[in-house]
Amino acid sequence: MSAIIVALVQLIHTLITIYIWIIIIAALFSFVRPDPYNPLVKFIHQITEPPFEWIRRRFPFVIVSGMDLSPLVMLLALQFLDTFLWRLVF
Repeated sequence: MSAIIVALVQLIHTLITIYIWIIIIAALFSFVRPDPYNPLVKFIHQITEPPFEWIRRRFPFVIVSGMDLSPLVMLLALQFLDTFLWRLVF
C-alpha cells in the first residue's frame, strides 16, 4: 500500500512539474505574441487560460498596472501543493 501511495505522489509531482513548465511557456508567449492559430499555442492557451481566468475573477488585485500576475499566483499555488504533498507522504 505504501508503494502505491509513493508512486501516486510521484506521478502527481511529475504532472505538477509539467504544468509549471506549461505556465512558464504561456507567460513567455504573452511577451512574444506567437501565431494564435498555431496548434501548440492554442493548446497551451486552452489549458492555462481557465485557471488564470478563475484567479483573475477571485483575486482582482493580481492585475497590477496592466500587468497580469495570475501565472505567478498559479506557480506559487502549484509549488505549495507539490511541497505539501511531498511533506505529507514523506
